[in-house]
Amino acid sequence: MKFKISSSLSYDVVAPTTYFFNILVSKAEGQTILEESIIISPPLFFEEFTLKDSEVRFLKLYVNYGSFTINYTATVEVNETVIDENTLLFSKPLTDIDPEVLPFISPSRHCESDKLMKFALKEFGDFPNQFEKVKAISDWVFKTVEYVGGTTNSSTSACDTIISRQGVCKDFAHLGIALCRALDIPARYLTTYAANLNPPDIHACFEAYLGNQWVAFDPTRLSSPNKMVKIAHAKDASEVAVLIYYGQTICTNMDVQCDGVLG
Repeated sequence: MKFKISSSLSYDVVAPTTYFFNILVSKAEGQTILEESIIISPPLFFEEFTLKDSEVRFLKLYVNYGSFTINYTATVEVNETVIDENTLLFSKPLTDIDPEVLPFISPSRHCESDKLMKFALKEFGDFPNQFEKVKAISDWVFKTVEYVGGTTNSSTSACDTIISRQGVCKDFAHLGIALCRALDIPARYLTTYAANLNPPDIHACFEAYLGNQWVAFDPTRLSSPNKMVKIAHAKDASEVAVLIYYGQTICTNMDVQCDGVLG
């Protein structure tokens, strides 16, 4: 399926600021960028780069003062994923797991899985396999946490969310990841453009490593894996925030759209 994406972000620059934007569609396997455009008004010099051994794309720019808007548009074709759930019932033991997966089983800044082990074992430890455990975790987060905008911030962690029982998509994702890792199931944070999202925004969910493949889960139930275009994955949101900046700036407008198109 094809998706048309647009992302428009405007900023006032209060003091000289270096910006790192994470809004570009990933060149991940399974999705093809048919066309894309980056326009900054007024025109500013920018650089695109990827981290070593990563498919995540960043934009870097430096602004002294004033205001600017960055507009990113893309048309992306995404292969529809149909997963045979029988293939997810058996996973490699940790001793045989692929090395690149190992970082996603450890606690991280927003996913304190080491503090949730006792709770995770009590709630989900009796499910027969890892796939059933992850499904149960995703269902539990959806039923237990209330989606309430503006109730959390960039420092909110999985442990905060399990106490407050409210948050936005990143908080749902962090809690799902932490509970998976607490059960020795590798899990990672995923940012996407998601079709039919209301309100439109950059969306967060998580992937679990099951049956030797990454499988997406959205505990908010606001979208589904086959309606998403991947931007980035990471241990948690601290590594792939929409914007990381050094200086002083104010976001004055953010408009994100993702629509499925026929043909």
